[in-house]
Amino acid sequence: VVASVMFLCFAASRAHGAYTALAVTEAAITGLFLLLYLLKLDRRMSWLFWPLADIFNSVIAALFLLVVCLFAVIIKTNNGTLAGGVFGLILLVLCVVDAVLLFQKISLGGPRGRNTPAK
Repeated sequence: VVASVMFLCFAASRAHGAYTALAVTEAAITGLFLLLYLLKLDRRMSWLFWPLADIFNSVIAALFLLVVCLFAVIIKTNNGTLAGGVFGLILLVLCVVDAVLLFQKISLGGPRGRNTPAK
């Protein structure tokens, strides 16, 4: 949702193409991961450890968001670019929190199931 709002702010302000491209890409990738987990396709495609792929996505997105949104906030050609940059920085914090929570939740040496049986 935040990536979509960021895209709308950048698109409405006619900001540079890199701003809108990052917002669209992040919204699309996040939507694909959401769809993957909602349809439980991660269980069918067990050849890839999906939570780790989600962590990599969050870290890389956070790095891109840091650079692009800081430029948008610092340059602030108009109010729409400034608002998009602020929403991008909020999305940056959410990506970092997502990566940290997922990293704490997964155990690379343990079982891959969602629920481990109680002993």
